[in-house]
Amino acid sequence: MQLEKVMYARLFSKLQVGGIDLKNRLIMAPTYLGYAGAGGTASPLLLDHYRLMAASGVAMVVVENATIDHPTASGSERTLRVDTDDCIAGLKQLADAIHQEGALACLQINHAGRFAGTAEPVAPSAVETFGRVPKALKRVELPGIIAQFASAARRVKAAGFDMLELHGGTGYLLAQFLSPRTNRRQDDYGGPLANRQRFPLEVTAAVQAGVGAFPIGYRFLADEWLPDGLKLEESLLFAKSLAAAGIAYISVMGGTYESFFLPHVVERSRQDGYMVDLAAAVRREVPVPVVAAGRIATGGLAERILRSGEADLIGLARVLWADPDWVRKVSSGRESDILHCDPGCGDACIQMVMKKKPAFCTRWPPQKVKEYKARFE
Repeated sequence: MQLEKVMYARLFSKLQVGGIDLKNRLIMAPTYLGYAGAGGTASPLLLDHYRLMAASGVAMVVVENATIDHPTASGSERTLRVDTDDCIAGLKQLADAIHQEGALACLQINHAGRFAGTAEPVAPSAVETFGRVPKALKRVELPGIIAQFASAARRVKAAGFDMLELHGGTGYLLAQFLSPRTNRRQDDYGGPLANRQRFPLEVTAAVQAGVGAFPIGYRFLADEWLPDGLKLEESLLFAKSLAAAGIAYISVMGGTYESFFLPHVVERSRQDGYMVDLAAAVRREVPVPVVAAGRIATGGLAERILRSGEADLIGLARVLWADPDWVRKVSSGRESDILHCDPGCGDACIQMVMKKKPAFCTRWPPQKVKEYKARFE
């Protein structure tokens, strides 16, 4: 083990983020799997899942996508909730479960906007999405949503998490305001980038005011991978604004639900490290820690990314879910034993959650799949 850790010395070195020490450069990136109970509760299955992820050896677990307003802002009935004080007890169980396995706990908070699983979703503008047209938000409605983000953040802190993450990725509401494709407003929240970034920056400021000295990260959409969508040229300027605002880290991703299944994006996503170039571009522009993710499947690749300065942290999502022993295998020289996510499965896990079903990995043994299905049902 010691020989391998020397080989991957940067990967297993400490890093301070937002004033908190991380024991290594590995975090679990937020991954929605549909394991919450109906109504968004911290179900036994969800608790066991995150307990297993925390025990893997990563420094921090970022729990996925807790909604700030149910059902208006929820992606589904099995999206975690952080919208009322009644949620705090269950979320505390979740934070405690992660801490008990030796990892730091971070909770991502979100408003799904036009991707919300509600009869009348809201968005910056009335832009059609998968056959539905969301209701354009009125200016008078924006302060209420900002206040919901701040209240949700206070609950994250009260539940005992170490950090929180604002979900500005995957084409959700914060990203919808930033994107020229989905934000066609004519007021001072639309038009040039300075206006389109106003809402996410106001959310950031309100959350900071609500939690005080508490680290806040940002899940960052660098490129929508759509012809008329957000591109790096503008997102890099927004990254600088986030850094200037005091964000603790920036976790970089590409794509939205509208681009994930485009042939060229599917082909790209089959490649190891397929989003690292986006993280590297952000890292060159900001002084805060940057997380790279996207099929970083080997310790060698992770170490190279860190040593080259393309990122400061490695986010493991499906890689860790497919094999929770990934960190131990890398640190002990057993990388040949890793059970790798199958790039040829057709993104089966994403397909499942989009159909509002609990996800399982096609690489898992049949008995494990059977057990997960039984616990969900």
